[in-house]
Amino acid sequence: MDIADGNSVAGRIAQALAARIVSGDLPPGAPVRQDHVAVEFAASHVPVREAFRRLEAQGLLVSLPRRGVRVAPLDPAMVREVTEMRAALEALALRHAAPNLSAADLELAERALAEIESSDRIELWEEANRRFHRLLAAPCGMPRLLSAIDDLQRTAARFLFATWRDLSWQPRSEAEHHAILAALRAGRADEAEELMRRHILEAGAALRHRLEASDR
Repeated sequence: MDIADGNSVAGRIAQALAARIVSGDLPPGAPVRQDHVAVEFAASHVPVREAFRRLEAQGLLVSLPRRGVRVAPLDPAMVREVTEMRAALEALALRHAAPNLSAADLELAERALAEIESSDRIELWEEANRRFHRLLAAPCGMPRLLSAIDDLQRTAARFLFATWRDLSWQPRSEAEHHAILAALRAGRADEAEELMRRHILEAGAALRHRLEASDR
């Protein structure tokens, strides 16, 4: 379920807590108490429990016996799981989106790519990167698939921010993004799909290795 559903109290609570977890304001292992959240959002315990359930489903919270609800640890195994799911689902979305991508869609993706390349802060890079991927997937016309991808990207962003928190972010080469766009412009949808799948898998593997190295 998409935690970005802002039309319900539970959705708004889940969205606010997810933003704090992804940014690192709520660090791994931090307790998240139902009573405190209910008071902060002037809500009953029912939507708070629903928000917690959604965040647990996203791997952002865990419920531990005798320890209550806490922010989930940064687990390299989860990076691998999220990466492989993203690779499969975003490739599927692109397969269905490619026939519907207009010249305007590709131009917007090109602009997002320019923002990616000029970003000197990781937060700006992540937002533009997420927008690039969303622009290419959106024309698939499959809202449940897009919602699942959004959730996975949100979880992936948490690992990205945590990994680079103490490092100076530098713009990186976006050759893979350019190759995906070039394939789509040339009508080579199968090639674009495979490039997208490999791009996500390789980026996820690099992130997992960096996270594992930071734990040593």
